[in-house]
Amino acid sequence: MSAAKFWRSLNRLHDLFLLLGFIVLMLISNYCVYDSYYIFTHAEDDDITRYKPTVSGYDPDASPLSQDMAGWLTIDGTNIDYPVMYSTDSGKYLNTDPYGNYSLSGSIFLDSENSPDMTDDYLLIYGHHMEYGKMFGALDDFVDEGYLASHKRGTLIVGRDGRQVYELQVIAAAKVDAKEDTVFRVSRSGDIARFISENADVKTAEPHGRIAALATCAENRSTMRVVVFCNIIE
Repeated sequence: MSAAKFWRSLNRLHDLFLLLGFIVLMLISNYCVYDSYYIFTHAEDDDITRYKPTVSGYDPDASPLSQDMAGWLTIDGTNIDYPVMYSTDSGKYLNTDPYGNYSLSGSIFLDSENSPDMTDDYLLIYGHHMEYGKMFGALDDFVDEGYLASHKRGTLIVGRDGRQVYELQVIAAAKVDAKEDTVFRVSRSGDIARFISENADVKTAEPHGRIAALATCAENRSTMRVVVFCNIIE
């Protein structure tokens, strides 16, 4: 093979590798876009509110939501309006939607140390931190006293049949290390009211009686969590 033919072949091979690299990058880019769209649309299932126990005509026996549904959480003025799931497997609903299907956006779920009938003095409820305030992405805003003061009401419904409805008084928000047992170990939460009083970043009222904590990730690759605390009004 002449030198000219060799260099032409080498150039064609070089061009082929560049084309293949470009195609691979396009495929990866398209997958990332699809993955983001998939996660967002699954977190944005507005139709799920038709299965809220207080909706007229709701039939718990006909609901397609998983039997693991322990109740429903709503925080007024936010996108938080979701079923609360429960499993003794604490990681199940990180990647399972309320219908029982695999989903990267997961579900809002009750800590496995809690009782599914939500009779505990302290309820710990988790959700993924999603963009546009979906799932528990809205919790970030509560670490602002003005926002907290203007978004201080919510509702906690217990059971698939809505047998009990509690009013929530949103009282405080804090960034808390995930290793803080007082907050993240229900069995060690006896001093939770004191913890809130002494450690909340923002607080508009004092904790009293039963308390619900809503928790989500604060930042990627961080052990910090954003936690919003609510008094459960009996």
